[in-house]
Amino acid sequence: MKNHESDMPDPVQDAPEVGPPKESAAGVPAVLSSVRHVGEQAGVRRGVPAMLAVNQKGGFDCPGCAWPEPDRRHRAEFCENGAKAVAEEATRRAVTGDFFARHPVAELFERSGYWLGQQGRLTEPVYLPEGGTHYEPISWDRALDMVAEELHALDTPDGAVFYTSGRTSNEAAFAYQLLARQLGTNNLPDCSNMCHESSGSALTETLGVGKGSVSLEDVHQADLIIVAGQNPGTNHPRMLSALERAKRSGARIVTVNPLPEAGMRAFRNPQNARGLVGRGTELTDLFAQIRLGGDLALFSAVNRLLLEADRSGGKVLDHGFVDAYTHGFEEFAEALLAEPEDEFWARTERDTGLPRALVEELTAMVVASERIVVCWAMGLTQHRHSVPTIREVVNFLLLRGNVGRPGAGVCPVRGHSNVQGDRTMGIFERPADDFLDALGLEFGFEPPREHGHDTVNAIRAMARGEVGVFFAMGGNFVAATPDTEVTEEAMRRVGLTVHVSTKLNRSHVVTGTRALILPALARTDRDLGGDQPRWVTVEDSMGLVHASHGVLPPLSEGMRSEVDIVRGLGRRLFGNDPVDWDAMADYDRVRDHVAAVVPGFGDFNARARRPEGFALPHAPRDDRRFPTATGLANFTVNGTYAPRVPPGRLLLQTLRSHDQYNTTIYGLDDRYRGVRRGRRVVLVNPEDARELGLADGAYTDLVGEWSDGRERRAPHFRVVHYPTARGSAAAYYPETNVLVPLDSTAEVSNTPTSKSVVVRFEPSPERV
Repeated sequence: MKNHESDMPDPVQDAPEVGPPKESAAGVPAVLSSVRHVGEQAGVRRGVPAMLAVNQKGGFDCPGCAWPEPDRRHRAEFCENGAKAVAEEATRRAVTGDFFARHPVAELFERSGYWLGQQGRLTEPVYLPEGGTHYEPISWDRALDMVAEELHALDTPDGAVFYTSGRTSNEAAFAYQLLARQLGTNNLPDCSNMCHESSGSALTETLGVGKGSVSLEDVHQADLIIVAGQNPGTNHPRMLSALERAKRSGARIVTVNPLPEAGMRAFRNPQNARGLVGRGTELTDLFAQIRLGGDLALFSAVNRLLLEADRSGGKVLDHGFVDAYTHGFEEFAEALLAEPEDEFWARTERDTGLPRALVEELTAMVVASERIVVCWAMGLTQHRHSVPTIREVVNFLLLRGNVGRPGAGVCPVRGHSNVQGDRTMGIFERPADDFLDALGLEFGFEPPREHGHDTVNAIRAMARGEVGVFFAMGGNFVAATPDTEVTEEAMRRVGLTVHVSTKLNRSHVVTGTRALILPALARTDRDLGGDQPRWVTVEDSMGLVHASHGVLPPLSEGMRSEVDIVRGLGRRLFGNDPVDWDAMADYDRVRDHVAAVVPGFGDFNARARRPEGFALPHAPRDDRRFPTATGLANFTVNGTYAPRVPPGRLLLQTLRSHDQYNTTIYGLDDRYRGVRRGRRVVLVNPEDARELGLADGAYTDLVGEWSDGRERRAPHFRVVHYPTARGSAAAYYPETNVLVPLDSTAEVSNTPTSKSVVVRFEPSPERV
């Protein structure tokens, strides 16, 4: 263990160096960046064993993204950002009680999230008492006793909120939701509420399963892949390898994005010589540079062209599939064709920013393709009209039978490793009755039936003073959520805030009246139950479940596994009747319970021990069975909508830099976009910038304007002239989360609208 405290000041992040964006992703720079991060954080003795084990059979699952591994794996089966994620966990740097003695919470609050994360791994439980200025060491027994006492003292179990991050294992997630429901609440918000909730809502309604329907092999076999609202080069870099393989098998790729992204231009695969010394593989065949929020209009336009071509005798629809497996086609077609053609195309071009000729070119590619996959991420899910948009994507695939066919289907690309598995394990504020019935039968108690709080509603409840205990299993709730000032004020109204964490983050310095930080083992760490190594499982973005074995000795004996933390709290709350919490020290017992409760997990322990893991059933993919309200795949009528922006304003999307994963900031560079040594930049189309009087390199405040009449301000951003879509701007989160109002959410899913923020620009005062 290496005590570490950064001897440099918190680096300035609003004076970056800016150069031209890159034309390709990965290659030698990605290799060098990976080596540098691992060396600086973990060193050779910890770093090399970790990198040789990541994403390997018998090793551990990368703590970064949820993209699946191929059956045949490279010795280095990780990407640059995966290397950064592993380095952050495998670090030799340690945060001990001495660190907290030197740094009052008020001082830590003034530090950036980047500086906090760079201090190292948390190694012992600490407690901030009421009125205290510093976190103090506390024993595990006293910490868990305190949480149990606070939970018992609540007037109602719904006075507790149990938040979950996507990194939590299946075993820990199952135990965690069990604890909350034995307590008597469904207040189980999670990070899905802020990312792919819109996908789950739309897919459950239309296909009956709220997950993607494709496998990795389907991506490889596709004729056409549409990547919409997603930047794989930064957010899921290993996806580029799958796209490269599909491309070399003859697939064509369409990119739909307001920003040109280096990874979708060309991929320099570091696993082969062409990627290291050549330009790599050109991925995108057609780039649709769409205005923010215009995806519903685009897919509606393609669907209308397909309907018109079919009615003109083109035979482009799969009528056999439509007649046998779908419901609502006639209503959908009638509504989509009702608008007069001139009005339809005038609106479409305004909403998308794309010429009709490009939409027709895309449609011609669709007609020429038998097998089509549509991939998407936050660019589609974080708008007011996200659920209708994704329903329209499903309409598009249903028209030509591209669900339940090899090489075709829906592919919502989940971000966080195991965020999908957490939901499968029951981390959901609106659980199905069948799940609760099975849970109650397995454990002998009646779970609560009333729906709980999602993330946004949990913040609202905290703001009203209705939450006495906020318990977070991983994550960085304060930094990840919208309306930063409102969220911080709400968090401070909670009686006790508890964070099970591996690294220090912003949520630890915005506390309730009292606060606990409980240090957890990470994905890379060895987990010993007595003298026996224990392992966990995760589910990837395509429904494959496999084991994850930590390989590194923990930095401190003060760290505990998430399962042990949950079961220790469960025993204090309830004893061991009817749930035997002590028995769950054996993770096989946890998996046996999962097998009895969660469909698709029969014989869980045996199947999870297979090196390749196992695939969960997916009725639409496996046998074209659709467990919807109609028993069929549902066409839907989604209307027309796109964000409207007043004169003198732009529509802003929040996004990641290349040196971050969600709220974890690895460094201050965004190599692919040409930004170095800073994060407070706003990317603006040069023509928009000239009209607004925004010189390249000028400094501006971003001011959010919303119907609630309250302005939100993100100060001092450097303007960067950048080839964004007209009318669209971009800046990094979490710095711009302050601009997203708590009450601006997607219809149905209640996901914050982080990709459609109306902003105006005001000159930023000079900084001394």
